[in-house]
Amino acid sequence: MFGLTYLDVLMILIYFAAVILIGVYSMRRIKNKEDYFLGGRRFGKVIQTFAAFGQATSTENVVGVTTTTFHNGASGIWSAMVMLFSTPMYWITSPWFRRLRLLTMGDFFEERYRSRRMAAVYAVIGCICMMANIAIGLSAMTKTIVATLPKTSAQFSPQEKSEYDRAMILERLEKSDYASLSEADRAQLAELRIERPQKFFSHLSESMIIWIVCLIVVLYAVSGGLRAAFLTDLLQGILIIGLSILLLPFAYIKINRIYGSSGFHGALPTIHRHLPESFFDIFGSPASIDFTWYYIAALALMSTINVVVAPNMLVATGSAKDEYTARIGFTSGNFMKRFCTIFWGMFGLAAVLLYRDTLSNSDLLWGFATVDLLGPMNLGLVGLMIASLMAALMSTATCLMVTASSLILHNLYRPFFRGYKPSHDILVGRITGVVVIAGGALIATQFDNILQMLKFTWEFNVVLAASFWLGMKWRKANRPAAWSSILSTMLLFSLMPIFTPVFFPGLRSHPHLLKMTNPAPLVRTFTAHEMDVAARQKEIADWEQLDPLQQQQRPRPQSLQLRETFSKTDILPQRSIFWTQGIKKATDGTAHGAGMLNLELLLVDTYLTDLSQKPYAWNETLRVLIRTVFPFLILILVARFTRQESSEALDRFYVKMKTKVHADPKQDAEELARSYENPKRYESMKLFRGSDWEFYRWKQVDSVGFLASVGLVFVLIGIMFFLVSIGG
Repeated sequence: MFGLTYLDVLMILIYFAAVILIGVYSMRRIKNKEDYFLGGRRFGKVIQTFAAFGQATSTENVVGVTTTTFHNGASGIWSAMVMLFSTPMYWITSPWFRRLRLLTMGDFFEERYRSRRMAAVYAVIGCICMMANIAIGLSAMTKTIVATLPKTSAQFSPQEKSEYDRAMILERLEKSDYASLSEADRAQLAELRIERPQKFFSHLSESMIIWIVCLIVVLYAVSGGLRAAFLTDLLQGILIIGLSILLLPFAYIKINRIYGSSGFHGALPTIHRHLPESFFDIFGSPASIDFTWYYIAALALMSTINVVVAPNMLVATGSAKDEYTARIGFTSGNFMKRFCTIFWGMFGLAAVLLYRDTLSNSDLLWGFATVDLLGPMNLGLVGLMIASLMAALMSTATCLMVTASSLILHNLYRPFFRGYKPSHDILVGRITGVVVIAGGALIATQFDNILQMLKFTWEFNVVLAASFWLGMKWRKANRPAAWSSILSTMLLFSLMPIFTPVFFPGLRSHPHLLKMTNPAPLVRTFTAHEMDVAARQKEIADWEQLDPLQQQQRPRPQSLQLRETFSKTDILPQRSIFWTQGIKKATDGTAHGAGMLNLELLLVDTYLTDLSQKPYAWNETLRVLIRTVFPFLILILVARFTRQESSEALDRFYVKMKTKVHADPKQDAEELARSYENPKRYESMKLFRGSDWEFYRWKQVDSVGFLASVGLVFVLIGIMFFLVSIGG
C-alpha cells in the first residue's frame, strides 16, 4: 500500500487503536472542568516528566533538527537546543504556575491587572500560538510521511521532470567555487536559489495526511481531555526515545558499508574525512546562514523570556499535585528532550554524507532516510517510525488543543454565558478543541518550510512577555502600562506587518523592499577532505565540457589533493531583508515579497545602516533583540507616569505567590486563607524589603536544583563537543 508492507500498516493501526482506547478510558473519569482541562491536578512525578517531555517534543523537533543540521552542520542542532540555556529557569518558574492556582494563563492577567478584556486578548493570542504550534507538528509529520512514499524518476510528470532538471543545475552550481563561476552562472544561481526547485516527488498529498491525523486527534483528545493527552505522552515518550536512537546505528552501518569502515568508531572518522570542516562548528561558522553564535545567543535570551508566557506552561505545571512535583517533572522532562536532540543532530551529520546529493528539500530527510535505512529489512520498522512520529505530534497537539479550548471557554465564552452546568462547559471545550485543530491544519499550509514556522512561534509571545514578567515581579506594573506594551507590540510586530501589504499591495513589488542581503564573499582556508576533492574534480570535469568561449570566461579550477590546504570562496545565499517568506517570482517573471513585512528592519535600514551589507544572521539577530526589548521599555516607561494598582489587590496577589502549595487541597485552602488574612505574613522572604520589586530569597531546594540544572547544561554542551569531535 503506497510502498508500505503489511507489517508497517499493522504497526500504525495498533498505535491508532491504543490512543483511541486511552481517550475512551480517560473520558469515563471526567466529572468537571478541572478534570477535563487539568486532569484534576492529580498527576505525579513520572506522568509530569513524560508530559513535559511530550509537550516539548513534537515531530517538528525531530525533523527540524535534521533539516537545519543538513544545511548548517552541527550548529543546526540549535534549532531545538536554543532553549537549553533557559532550562535551569524552569526549576524556579515552575512553582509559580502551581502557586497561581488558576485554570488558564488568561486568568493571571485578569487577577493581576483586574482586566477581563486583557484576559480575553491573551486567550486570542494564546490560541493563535497554540494553533501555530500544532501547524508546525502537522507540517513536519506530513513531510516525513510523504517522503516514505516517493515516486521514481520514471513516474514523474513532465512538470516534475522539468523541475527536477532545474534542481540538478542548482545543486551543481552550489557545489562550485563561486570565484570560478561566470557571470551567467552566478545570475542563474541567484535565480534558482529564489525558485528552490525540488527533485523529490511523492504519491500522496500532504493535505490528505494532515486531515487524517486531525481526525484521529479529535477522536481521542476531545473525549479524554488532558488525562488522555498526558497518558499518551507516556506512550509517546517511550516511542520518541526509541526513534531518537533507531536510525543512527543503521546510518552508521550504511556509511561503513559504502566507505569500507567498521563500527561506531569507524563511521565517525569517515564523516569527518568527507564533510567540510565548517560542518563541525557547534556554535556556527561564518558560512552558517541560519545559526551563528550571536543569533543563537539572541534566541536563547528571547526563549528564556518568552517560554513562560505560553498557555501550555500553566497546564504542564499546574496539573501537578504539588509544586515540587511540578518543578521536578517539568525540568527533568525538558532535559530529556535536550538529550534526545543530540542524537537527532548526530543523525543529521550522518545524513549529510549519505543524502547530500539525493535531496534538495531537507524537510523530507527523515522520511527518506526511514525508507532507505529501515525499509529493506521488512520488519515493520517503517510503520513503527511513522507511528512514533504520529505519537510525537498527536500527544503534543492534544495538550495544545485542550489548552486552547480552555482559554476560549474560560476567558472568552464564560464571561458572556454564565450559569450553565459543568457538562455544558465540557461540551463547549470539546467543540472549540475541534476548531483549534482545524485552525492548526489551515495554518500549516501558509508557510514554506518548518524553520519559518519555528521562528514565528519563537517570537510570537513577545507581545505578552513583558506584562507577565513585570506583573510577577514589579508592583508598579499596572493596567495602562500592560495595555500599552501589549497593543503597541502587537501593532508593530504582528498587525502592521500582516495588513500593511494587504492595504498597500504595491509594497510587495517596491524596488527598495525587494532588497536582499549581499554580504561580501567569504574566503576561508581548509584542509581538503574527500568531499572537497570530489567536488573539485567535478568542477574540473564540468569546466572541460564547456566550449572554448566559455572556458575563456572562467579559469580552470586547480586540482586538489587529499589533506592539502586550500582556499575556497563562498557566497552566502541572498535572503530577503524585509519579507519573512523571502522574494518569489510570478509566472511572468516579476519579483514580489512574500509573507509579513519586517517594519523594524525597514526603519533600521532607512535611518541607521545598510542591512544589505550585513549577513542574514546579523539582521535576524537585530530583529530578535528589538522585539525582545521593546515591550519591556514601553511597559516600564508608561508605568512610571501612571498610577499603581490598589495595594489591597497587589497584597492579595503577591501573598498567594509566596504561599507554598500543599498536595492536600483542604490543607492548601486553609493555608491560603491564613495568607489572605495576613498579607504581610511572608514579608521576610523579600530580597529587597520595602521596595516595589518582588524578588524572594532562595531556599536550599531552589539553589541546589538551579545549580544542578546549570551543571547539566554544561554537561550536555560537553557531550555535544565530545561526540562531534570523535574522529576529527
